[in-house]
Amino acid sequence: MSHEDSTSELHTQDQGSITHIEDQQDDHSQRSQAAVISLQARQRRKIAQLEEKLVTLESGRALKEKQTNYYVSQGRAIRRIVTLFDTIEDHIAENDRRYEIEDDADSSIDQDRLQIGYIALTGTLSWFSAKATDMDYDDYTHMLKLGADSARGDDTSKLKVLVAEWVNREFKPDPLIDADDKHSRGFTSDACGKLLCPAELDWSNPVVRAGIRDRSDGHIVTDLSFPTFLYDKYTINLDDLEEGLFKSKVLLQAYKAVFTSPSSAKDIEGDGDGIDVIQNNRRAKRSAFGGVKVKKHVAQIIQMKKVTPRSIAYIACQVRFALSSVTSWRSVDGDFDYEQFWRTIVDFFEQAPGRVARRRVDALLEWWTRKVFGRNNREELTNTAKANMSVNALARQRAQRDDASFDSS
Repeated sequence: MSHEDSTSELHTQDQGSITHIEDQQDDHSQRSQAAVISLQARQRRKIAQLEEKLVTLESGRALKEKQTNYYVSQGRAIRRIVTLFDTIEDHIAENDRRYEIEDDADSSIDQDRLQIGYIALTGTLSWFSAKATDMDYDDYTHMLKLGADSARGDDTSKLKVLVAEWVNREFKPDPLIDADDKHSRGFTSDACGKLLCPAELDWSNPVVRAGIRDRSDGHIVTDLSFPTFLYDKYTINLDDLEEGLFKSKVLLQAYKAVFTSPSSAKDIEGDGDGIDVIQNNRRAKRSAFGGVKVKKHVAQIIQMKKVTPRSIAYIACQVRFALSSVTSWRSVDGDFDYEQFWRTIVDFFEQAPGRVARRRVDALLEWWTRKVFGRNNREELTNTAKANMSVNALARQRAQRDDASFDSS
C-alpha cells in the first residue's frame, strides 16, 4: 500500500471517529436537554401541587377564620344577657342534669338560675342546641367565651368614660372626676361615694363617710347592701326598700349607652318613645337597599326587644365598677363580691316570692322596656286583640253583610 493510500485511510478513519464523537455529543446533548425539560416539568408539577395545597390551606384558613369571627361575635351577647360569671359548661351541665332526673325532683335556687340561664342562652343563640353537637366542644366554647369577655371589656371601657361624664354633669364635684383615671373615684370621691354608699347608710353624715373610708365596724361595704346608685333620685325609703329600686338615672343611662347607643342615653326623661332606637332601625333598613352600611346597636344585633333581668344585673355591675377606684375588672373588690351582687339582682327578678311581688317585678320590667325601647308593642298583640281592632272588625262585618245578602236572595 502506498503512502498516499495509507494517509487517505487514516484520514477517513479520523473523520469517522470525529463523526462518531460528534454523534455521541449530540446524543448526550439531547439526553441532557431531555433531562432538563423533564426536571423543569417535574418542578412545574411540584409547584402546581404546592400552589393547590396552598389554595386549599388558605381556603380552609379563611373558612376557619370566618367561623371563628362568627362565633366570637355571637358570644358577645352572653355576658350581657345570659350570665356575667357562670360558664357555658355550667349551664349545659344543669340542663343535662334535668333530663336525667324526675320531673318533680327538687332544685336549688342556684340550679334554677343556671337553667333559666340555659334557656336564655338557647333563646339568644338559636343555633346553639342544633349545631353545638356538630362542633368541637372546646373550640366553640372557647370562641364564645372570647366574644363574651371581649364585649364585657368593651362595655367596661365605654362606661369608664361615660359614667365620669354623667357624674360630673349631675353632681359637679370639685375636683371633677377624671375620665381616664380611676384612682380619684370610689369612696375617696364624695360624688362616687354617695352613689356607692349602702342604701341603709346616710352618706351625708360625716361619721358614715369616715367609717366607710376606714372600713370600721358597722360601715363595711359588701354585696349584702344595695348601693344608692340603684335608686330613683338616689333616695331611699328605709320603710320600703323596694320603692324606686332599679329606677336610677345613671343605671338607665348606662343601659341605653350599652344596648341602644351612647347618643340614646342623653334622653331618659319621661316615659320615652324610643325615638333613637326607631330612627336607627329605619336607617338600617334604608341602608340595606342603598348598599350603605349603618352600624347596628347591640339590641338590634341580638334581636332584643325587651329589657331582661339579667341585662339589668349586668349593667348594675358595670356601673358599680365604673364608680369604684379599682383599675382592672375582678369579681371581688375588697369586701364586695360582684358575682353575688349579680346573683342577688337576678334573683330579685326571677325568684319573686309570691304573686304580688311577681306583679311588681313585671311592672318594673315593663317600665324598663318602655324607657329603653319605647311603646311599640305591636309584635306582642294577641290574635284576639288583633281580631277586635276596627280594620279586622270592619272586614268581618262586610263579609257578614255579603253572606246575609246572598242568603236572602
